[in-house]
Amino acid sequence: MSGGATIWFTGLSGAGKSTLAVELARQLDARGARTLLLDGDDLREGLNADLGFAAEDRIENVRRVAEVALLFARAGHLTLVTVISPYTAGRQHVRRRHATSGVPFVEVYVATPVELCEARDPKGLYRRARAGEIVQFTGISDPYEPPEDAEVVLLTEGRSPEQSAAELLAYLCSSGIATAGGGSPLEATPR
Repeated sequence: MSGGATIWFTGLSGAGKSTLAVELARQLDARGARTLLLDGDDLREGLNADLGFAAEDRIENVRRVAEVALLFARAGHLTLVTVISPYTAGRQHVRRRHATSGVPFVEVYVATPVELCEARDPKGLYRRARAGEIVQFTGISDPYEPPEDAEVVLLTEGRSPEQSAAELLAYLCSSGIATAGGGSPLEATPR
């Protein structure tokens, strides 16, 4: 099977990565694309449950997620990955791994200001980090290195998830990863 790709969402906790990926999957599914969502929180409950949040654990988390994404993309899925992936080196490794494998890779930077992420704080993590209950929290006590070469930068402030996902879908269509009529350029088999 061919026609798969990895769409890698990066950004701070609360930036809207998962919300946007779910909406993009909905829009792609409506066009007959084969999508798969790999959510960082879900993967940390299972595959990566043995990892903490020290720098070396974050690097390993990204590496493992990249390998799973690559497997599904090779099988023809448009694989949507939502992982904070705070370090440039980790994201560059993912990009190189996909390039070496001949699998398209699209980095999407969900560029939501930390103040807005903190205001949203759906899980209360920023509050806990500010209180010192969580150490090594990305954007507060641990760095987030914004991408310098992301294919798509989504500024979500004041925009609906539908608008942002439509912008991303337009990019995927213009780059040949998805087609306006549905699916991927090489395959549009509904699930």
